[in-house]
Amino acid sequence: MRQVIWAAVVSSFLGGAAVASPEFWQHEWPNTDFETTSVENWVEILSGGPPKDGIPAIDGPDFIPVVDETRIAPTEPVITLELGDEARAYPIRYLTWHEIVNDTVAGVPVAVTFCPLCNSALTFDRRVAGQVLSFGVSGKLRHSDMVMYDRQTESWWQQAVGTGIVGTYTGTELVSVPSWMESWAEFSTRNPEGVVMAEPGYKRDYGRNPYRGYDTSTKPFLYSGEMPPHGIDALARVVRVGDRAWPMERLRTAGEIAEAGVVISWRAGQASALDTARIGAGRDVGSIRVRDAQGRDVPHDVMFAFAYHAFWPDGDWMLGQ
Repeated sequence: MRQVIWAAVVSSFLGGAAVASPEFWQHEWPNTDFETTSVENWVEILSGGPPKDGIPAIDGPDFIPVVDETRIAPTEPVITLELGDEARAYPIRYLTWHEIVNDTVAGVPVAVTFCPLCNSALTFDRRVAGQVLSFGVSGKLRHSDMVMYDRQTESWWQQAVGTGIVGTYTGTELVSVPSWMESWAEFSTRNPEGVVMAEPGYKRDYGRNPYRGYDTSTKPFLYSGEMPPHGIDALARVVRVGDRAWPMERLRTAGEIAEAGVVISWRAGQASALDTARIGAGRDVGSIRVRDAQGRDVPHDVMFAFAYHAFWPDGDWMLGQ
């Protein structure tokens, strides 16, 4: 297996990873209602190493005009959010180190999220039952996926599914906002008048990938669940729309697929954020856009196959056979 260099963040994971329980967590989370939960097997939740907010979420980020951005390589991935007349790019070079950005776009309070261990990039509306929540990183993992928490009730939320799993908001589903990962070149060419998130004021080596070689390794980090069926590699990328998943390789070969009420297109030009030491030098994994029959963008995720199988064990694999 190719060596994975976790450096910084991940080395602390390895040093502090431990199975925990509500009794163990209570001192760190005195305001969390552990009696209310959908988690049936607590051993699924692991302490990844960093404590609560050890990976600091970004609140109300600054932005700069596209024309003023000079740091980002053309192939570097960004999460694109286009709402109303606003077009914003959230570079993965920042989200790799912060994982959550709490922002407001075109009047909509959103949480832009990225879990490097699952390659899951999702944007959620932060409004729940008339309240605007703000989210932080709990430091916990479930099926190798980030567990978020809201600062209002300190409920825990599963990032990959956008659902509360512990506390007051157990069972509550966040509304997904259409967003997608694409290269900086794609975003900036399409949105010359758009804006891009400015570099946060933290001491981080932004642009470096602390998970070098991860997406070509054979085993996910801190994951002990079933591996994907159909001979699909655990860390192969799949495009998830609802409870269906299309293998990225099928899309790469086809270029465009129209199935199950959506049109999914693939195009070259986006670097993997989890390959080489510098994000912009990663191998080309391509970009995905998912639209409905009317051409409207559809919420989706490009995640690793093991994570899709963990959270959608009965999901439909769209293999085209």
